[in-house]
This record gives sequence, C-alpha cells and structure tokens, in this order.
Amino acid sequence: MDLDGARRIGFRVEQSFRYAYREPVTALAQRLVVVPRRRHGDLYRRSHRLAVTGAAHARRSRLDAAGNTVVRVVAARVEQAVEFRLTATLDRVVGDGPPQLPPATLHDPRLLRATRLTAPDEALRELADGCAAAGNEETAERACALAHTALTYEYGVTSVSTTAAQALAGGRGVCQDSAHVMLAMCRVLGVPSRYVSGHLIGQGGTHAWVEVLVPRGDRAVALAFDPCHGRRAGNGYVTVAVGRDYADVAPTSGTYVGAPGGTLTGTREVSVVSVE
Repeated sequence: MDLDGARRIGFRVEQSFRYAYREPVTALAQRLVVVPRRRHGDLYRRSHRLAVTGAAHARRSRLDAAGNTVVRVVAARVEQAVEFRLTATLDRVVGDGPPQLPPATLHDPRLLRATRLTAPDEALRELADGCAAAGNEETAERACALAHTALTYEYGVTSVSTTAAQALAGGRGVCQDSAHVMLAMCRVLGVPSRYVSGHLIGQGGTHAWVEVLVPRGDRAVALAFDPCHGRRAGNGYVTVAVGRDYADVAPTSGTYVGAPGGTLTGTREVSVVSVE
C-alpha cells in the first residue's frame, strides 16, 4: 500500500497488557498512556474502548498538560492477573497538516531543558556540534541522521532507564534510545523538541520518534523525525502521546503491594482498514 500517496487512511489499533502474579496482590495502582490523542495534526481518534479484566477496579481518565489521555486504574486486590485491552480506530486526513501549537511553545522550557534521560555528556555535546544549522528544521534533519548512525539497533541491551549518554557510549539500543539521543542533541542546540510514543505500521512493538518545533507564520508546527530509521515520519506512523522523554509517556507503569516477580506480557496489532 502506498500510504504516503494516500489522501485518507483508516487505522485500527488493538493492544493489551497482562500482569500475572504468583500470589494475590493488593493496592494495585496502574497508569496507562495507550489511548491515542483526540487529534494530532492530520490524525483523528474516532473511537476507543479500554477494557480492564481480572479484578474489581475503579478508573479515572484525564488529559495531562501535553494533551495526552492518561488513565489511572486502582484495584484493592488482584487474585491472579489483571489485563488492560485497548481497541481504537483512527483516521489520517492527509493535508490537514502537522500539529500546530501557539508560538510561545517555541520557548517552552519543558521542551528545551534536558531531562534525566536526555542529559548530555561531553560525547553528546560533541555529536551535537556536528548538526548545528541555520534553522531548527535543518538542525533536526542533521540530528536525526547522526542519531541514526550513532546507534546500531539491538534489542535487550538497554532498558527504560537507560540514558541517552549511556546508549551513545554503548553504541547500541532501540528506538527509545535513538529518540533520546536526538532529543539530547536538539536541546543542547536550543531546538525545542519532544518525545513521541506510538506505533509504526509493520513493526512488532510500540515505536518512538521525535517531534521538533519550528516557526511557521504566526504559529509553531511539530515536524516528526524517526532517528531509529534515519528519516522523516510518514503516514504509517500513529501517534499516541508526546512528552519530554519516555518517562512522561510510558505506555504502562504502576505499583502494587505483594511479592515481587510479577510477569508482564503484551500484544499489539495495528492495521490499515481503509485507504483512499
């Protein structure tokens, strides 16, 4: 399918997370950032359903400061396992443009300051020196290319707590690490940027990429780059949430009281249901 040549694309997202425990646990508190944004540029969420099974529970859904849907689930007791299953439908209306933001976003300190995961060391600063350019967009192009070549894709050598500096030093990592390396460089150079959590058609797990904010008339627009693949993000990318780094938009995280050693398994299927 020629998604980048389409005018309108329909997507269906099915995703689940299942936590199983060796013995009953109590005081479960789970945070889920899996529901796609209501609108993200030319991408529109048409419907969604988040089912929770395995325990009596209460839930609360809200929008955070970045406009992401955050669902919090609490359960007094889980006997064996609890599962969270999302089904969502989305439409991409090509031509509705990239996400637009107020011009003040270009100076938002949250998108300019380093975080724990994107704090630069000397090696990252030296790498950033090689991508400085006249404008944010060209700088982002160079940072994307450098982050892509700096890391060899390898699953299992990094974790969700690995920093950009650690990933760069090791020279290996996954999409999350490439995104953090690019974010670190952009922020060294004063380019406002944010982490994107979402899906890429044809890829097995969730994906991560970067948006860089650039001025466009009297607005700011968010342009998407995928440093893991060394390219712009196209129509096959489905955005779920945006933040300063992975920690802001981790798909699932939480706590419970009980014996350690719970097991997490997940499934994900993103399909194209229509193309015009």
